[in-house]
Amino acid sequence: MVFPRNPVDGASFRARDFVSGCSGFPLVKVLLRGCGVVGSRAARQLLSVPGISSIVIDDPRSEQSARVALALGPTARVLEHNESWEHLGADVVVLAGPAQHFADAAAALRAGAHVVSVGDDLNDVEAMLELDVLAKQQDRILIVGAGFAPGLTCILARHGAEELAVLEEVHVAKFGTAGPACARQHHSALKSWGRDWRDGSWVDVPGGSGRELCWFPDPIAGADCYRAALADPILLHQMFPQAKRVTSRMAATRRDRLTSRLPMLRKPHAEAGTGAIRVEVRGLREGQFEVVVLGCIDRPSVAAATVLALAVGEISSGRHSTAGASGLGPIVNTVDFLAELARRGVKCARFEGSPSHVR
Repeated sequence: MVFPRNPVDGASFRARDFVSGCSGFPLVKVLLRGCGVVGSRAARQLLSVPGISSIVIDDPRSEQSARVALALGPTARVLEHNESWEHLGADVVVLAGPAQHFADAAAALRAGAHVVSVGDDLNDVEAMLELDVLAKQQDRILIVGAGFAPGLTCILARHGAEELAVLEEVHVAKFGTAGPACARQHHSALKSWGRDWRDGSWVDVPGGSGRELCWFPDPIAGADCYRAALADPILLHQMFPQAKRVTSRMAATRRDRLTSRLPMLRKPHAEAGTGAIRVEVRGLREGQFEVVVLGCIDRPSVAAATVLALAVGEISSGRHSTAGASGLGPIVNTVDFLAELARRGVKCARFEGSPSHVR
């Protein structure tokens, strides 16, 4: 994987190999709520996660649930109409549907289950983080934003920050969407107010403002990115409270910006094409100012589903025993996690070149 060559300084992005593995998982029962584009792919990924004994699928679209369960084989089944998911006795509840996840996350914690949410709505993510007290009371883990962005962006930010002695700034950009629900969220986020962390306080920023040309891995190359109601800064600030600046942007066309305040003019694609993320961390190393830029290119639905499944694996492994609510970054060993992602086909890259020319 190669990022586009910067025409100014000739620097480029090249793939970086990560190595490691994991083992020693106890058996767990997983309840998957939502089997759309991301959820159905996550279900398939979960089958190859060590220790998953069974998967119960709960989706309002009964035909879709039945198709996914049939494809997965005897390990999976559909939640029956006379069953209550809160009393199913699941060890881990995976929230992969398009709706707000706060209420379901709270109910799952009270039922004694760990929770992994792929939700990326800013207000919903912020609300779920407030379930930290409940999660600790129940001695359970709530992983918030375990997808492509946020999710993998948090992992890359932490991985990059580990190369610095002092972290000062984190900047995230994303390109593309997964399924129809993600496209609708993209449309809504672009017209809504977002948040940047600047010098010790939150600053509200209007969606569609702050145009910046961001460089992603080939074949995406450069794309205009704008502020939006994105959840990444909330999770990144929780992970890096010492950072002076935390921002996020998303790629959008001129038509996206012009139509963002209108209802969607056409039905979203069943699944979008190639997407990408870019994570830039800035700070000091050995007294010198350094910039570390990491990224990933893949179909967002595939990458999000893989990250989601491996997040469940982190819980089932028992390696992380600290109860509470947080993003994925503080939970995992980044090298091990990125190695497993690469083994499953989701490969990350890092910028190699002069940091003085990195935007």
